[in-house]
Amino acid sequence: MSNSFYVRLKRFLILSLLGLLLGAGIAALSVIGEKSAADGPSLQSSLSAPSIGGSFSLVNQDGKPVTEENFLGNKYMLIYFGFASCPAICPTELQKITTAYHDLPENLQHLVQPIFITIDPERDTIATMKNYVGLFIPELIGLTGTNAQIEAIKKTYKIYAAKVPEGDGYTMDHSSFIYFMGLDGRAIALFKTQDTADSIARRIEELMAGKT
Repeated sequence: MSNSFYVRLKRFLILSLLGLLLGAGIAALSVIGEKSAADGPSLQSSLSAPSIGGSFSLVNQDGKPVTEENFLGNKYMLIYFGFASCPAICPTELQKITTAYHDLPENLQHLVQPIFITIDPERDTIATMKNYVGLFIPELIGLTGTNAQIEAIKKTYKIYAAKVPEGDGYTMDHSSFIYFMGLDGRAIALFKTQDTADSIARRIEELMAGKT
């Protein structure tokens, strides 16, 4: 068999395993979120699901350093990982974030920070990120960094991403989840591509009940 067959097979097995692992995490987060809502308005309970989130050090579309400390305690992060030259999935998910953000009551919007983090730092420079996030909402922050910084945050957020040769260049295979992070910087909800902007907004509103 050709080498290309084995490459495709390897990619399929990796993505299948990743889907199973993240699926288990999503199920656990869903149960925990329902329990937290029943117990009271606090979102600061610890997760029993695999830990997602933590420290990072990147730069935004204006070239300014950004770490998790910029958000802890005062902003819920609504995060998507992708790449600026993505032809379909990334812009679709970022538009979904845009719509969900606008669907939130105004008194909740200022507590939520939409963030796009590249998994392709070689091409997604500061200038590229500034142009790209400008296509969406003014509130959207774009984050990039060195290869080492991006690899570190991929591990922290359990992100799968890999280059795939395409013509004279490459595209990126990557997992596609929207992360909703609590004030402590840990995941309290994960949204799949099947989730609609309306369902995302309603779930975020439920999780943030009493936080104004």
